[in-house]
Amino acid sequence: MKLLRLKITDPAGFRSLPCGFEHHFRTEWSLQDELAQPDGFAPFVCAGPNGSGKSNLLEALAAIFFQLEILRVRRSFLPEVLQNTGQDFLPVAFELDYLIRIPSQYCGPDSPAWAKVGVWKNPGESVRFQWVNQSDFETDVYEVFKGGHADILLPQYVLGYSSGENEILSLPFFKMRFVQFDEYWTALAKQLPYPGRPDARLAYLDSGFSQAILLCNLLFQDETTLQPFREDVGIEALKEFRIILRRSIPLTRQQAEAFTAGDYVQPGYAQPGYFADNAAINLDPETGDYRLKLLHGLEGDGRTSIIEKLKRCATLHFHDEATDTLILDYWVNERTKDAFRDNFDDSALSLFQALQVLLTLNLYSVSDALKSDLYTSTSYYVGETVPTLASDQRIMRFKFVRFTKQGVAQPMMLKELSDGEHQLLHSLGLCLLFRQTNSLFLLDEPETHFNPDWRANFITRLRQCLPGSGEFAQEMLITTHTPFLISDSKPEKVLVFAKDKSSGEVSISHPPYNTLGASINKITMNTFGKRETIGGHAQALLEALRARFELGGEDKESLITEIHQQLGDSVEKVLLIKAILDGNQPGNGEAEG
Repeated sequence: MKLLRLKITDPAGFRSLPCGFEHHFRTEWSLQDELAQPDGFAPFVCAGPNGSGKSNLLEALAAIFFQLEILRVRRSFLPEVLQNTGQDFLPVAFELDYLIRIPSQYCGPDSPAWAKVGVWKNPGESVRFQWVNQSDFETDVYEVFKGGHADILLPQYVLGYSSGENEILSLPFFKMRFVQFDEYWTALAKQLPYPGRPDARLAYLDSGFSQAILLCNLLFQDETTLQPFREDVGIEALKEFRIILRRSIPLTRQQAEAFTAGDYVQPGYAQPGYFADNAAINLDPETGDYRLKLLHGLEGDGRTSIIEKLKRCATLHFHDEATDTLILDYWVNERTKDAFRDNFDDSALSLFQALQVLLTLNLYSVSDALKSDLYTSTSYYVGETVPTLASDQRIMRFKFVRFTKQGVAQPMMLKELSDGEHQLLHSLGLCLLFRQTNSLFLLDEPETHFNPDWRANFITRLRQCLPGSGEFAQEMLITTHTPFLISDSKPEKVLVFAKDKSSGEVSISHPPYNTLGASINKITMNTFGKRETIGGHAQALLEALRARFELGGEDKESLITEIHQQLGDSVEKVLLIKAILDGNQPGNGEAEG
């Protein structure tokens, strides 16, 4: 995928992006050059001060694709609030142009390799699509999806990740997570087949998915692909892990009514529909308590169901009847890996999507009323309203994830890693999982906990993880405060954000200098507006020493000795000492990149 243009035409604007905001991601010249001479994967790096609106651009893209995805997956399981035309979703009006690689199965001998897509929406109207380089193709969103063009004209996945508390970005993804839960819940209630993977293509892969991401990569990827894991974190081999599945949960009578079967009468009861003829429901005749076998739709088919596949891959498994809990233990060797490859289509992504379904079931405790509020929410604090379950109340959880690590004598647990190690494995791991897809990645400050060396190498690691050419072409936007990411990017791939202090409106520009290979000092000064190369406290000490020199009466050698004792090496220190030796009043010299 290659983003071309985004314009906000919503009369109210969108967050800090005003009505009329427009950004061209690529010029026609740069696009043709990029297509003619592919130079590997390169993300857009969004830089600027805190609060300058970097995340608003990512959020706008996420919100637009959320609208499209809701319209694409319109099914009976969607709640009523999401069954309308979508005109209430924000932004209510927009224009979006992009290229997307046409899947090989849809390519003819004379057809273009890329589809040029225009998507737009006017206030009060439905979304419209135009396949620009396909003659006479312009229609509304319903015809697009009914005609099966969604697989061609939409990215396969839109993936979000934020290392911090940015709920603005996560909001549309968070809503889609509940849509995925409702999809399975409805299939269970109506005894419908379930494909074993989420239908919706938006996924917010926060820290709750870190264990699943790491396990899938360590089980499927080869040594070359896992090189960043080895070199940076020192992970050598996965040794063991456990999956614990809680098979059933108590139901209220109101919840059980969703599973009723019309005129069916449970023996011993007089009222039709009092108890469903549904194998997923158990009723204790003595207590009258209902229990829902929440995993029923995932373990029915002994050959293809998720649960049966996981059982076949397990070293051993045990059903604790007292708690109705299924425990699967894995002692990992090459035969274990072969079993996972055989049962999950030789695909790390296939296994991850199965685990994603199971992890999503942990939302079972959220009430319908709360879900309805979340679907219509524009709040910055959505995550705070969703209850966090105790571990023994979760439907699915991992335990004892152990692996060997260089320099550590005994296998260690995943939770023993540092925040930076978790973050690196997570951000690179999700890229590896979706490397063979045409997807859009929206990453909000994915490198906040990295050490300087990892920050300097992060773009290189991303290029190792994503092919960026051939059949698969990913697009990625990264927000950052790290000069290293800019130094590894061409100026046309660097978006510098600024917010007007009076109006709050956001503008985007490209750096007026060649960023690729530029020094960190130059980038810090020119892009982040930080002229000093030392910390604030050190700068205050230096200015105090400067003031003493300017007052006169100081012995030069004594003052220089004191400067050396108090301050480490820096450009500012060298300039001050030079001014003292020259006997001149020092200026405000600045570092050169």
